[in-house]
Amino acid sequence: MKYNFDKTVIRRGSNSYKWDTSKDEEILPLWVADMDFQTAPEIIDALHKRVEHGVFGYTKVPPAYFDAITSWFQRRHNFTIDKKWILFTSGVVPALSAVIKALSEPSDKVIVQTPVYNCFFSSIRNNQCIAELNDLIYKDGAYSIDYEDLERKAADPKAKLLLLCNPHNPVGRAWKREELQRIGEICLRNNVIIISDEIHCDLVYEGHTHIPFASVNEEFLQNSVTCIAPTKTFNLAGIQVANIVAADEKIRAKIDKALNINEVCEINVFAVEALIAAYNNGEDWLTSLKTYLYENYTVLTGFFKEYLPHLPVIKLEATYLVWVDCSALQQTSKEIAETLLAKEKLWVNEGTMYGEAGKSFIRINIATQRENLIRALEKIRNAYGK
Repeated sequence: MKYNFDKTVIRRGSNSYKWDTSKDEEILPLWVADMDFQTAPEIIDALHKRVEHGVFGYTKVPPAYFDAITSWFQRRHNFTIDKKWILFTSGVVPALSAVIKALSEPSDKVIVQTPVYNCFFSSIRNNQCIAELNDLIYKDGAYSIDYEDLERKAADPKAKLLLLCNPHNPVGRAWKREELQRIGEICLRNNVIIISDEIHCDLVYEGHTHIPFASVNEEFLQNSVTCIAPTKTFNLAGIQVANIVAADEKIRAKIDKALNINEVCEINVFAVEALIAAYNNGEDWLTSLKTYLYENYTVLTGFFKEYLPHLPVIKLEATYLVWVDCSALQQTSKEIAETLLAKEKLWVNEGTMYGEAGKSFIRINIATQRENLIRALEKIRNAYGK
């Protein structure tokens, strides 16, 4: 089936369908991580069918829900998941918060590899824990892990958890098996449990592979918790559904209790139907989506190379979020983002959202129609081209 990702849709505005655009109708929003594309037709059909049923009360999550998850991760990522390991919840951020609550005490340290997804910081802070920064190494336009620093940070008795972003947002890395191996060994030696946020796992491009951290070996499986969702893959963030995979029974019981304490232990009827349809019938659509996204990335890199060569684009291995080095401008990322918004009506993310290590960067969401992307690139050129 041919999927038309160039099809015009209602603009996101602030990336919300109901956004009041009366004042900001000219703003082109390429910031928050959702897409301007309609989801797979198979998911829309499943939701139409559920709407026609007309009864929207509480729902019991059926076996088909767990079957869809386990089948998808087995065939797509070679990750064997026992259904009893799965706990469902309303989103990956609530999942992260619940897992931190379950596995730490106030004042414990949680290691994060910055620059990293901004909600990691709020989830840590909201549980009265301390974010311990293991900054990634940025060298020659690429990111790698500072293992020596990680070993030091993990050796602190107060360090209980490591939040792993796999694939990494915002730097676009799909971590290799040997990288995950070294992270996992350091954490095992120091009794640090890994929480792996794998929400972008399906958006990995040719030449790269998503390796679920827990799939590396049995020890890592037992010493980790994996957070997954179809929401980034199929543009379903508003449906609100995610899953936590915890193989260790004691860890899983603690997380289950935390989900109940936080009152995020239920999902709605549409979440159930959307996930089943996505994982059972959405693969062809996803293949076409990834092709379109990577073509967008190619357009962007070509444009920057020709018109903005002083602003290096970090290689994109995964996600639809492009990380751009703006250090040559000698402005803060906040100043750059504010200039683009005020003068060009272009909304991108400032790098400092993701920690001080992102202070010279901006993040651009390329999950939009190509005509929008080209308009956005021209706006950046107008503001910062030479």
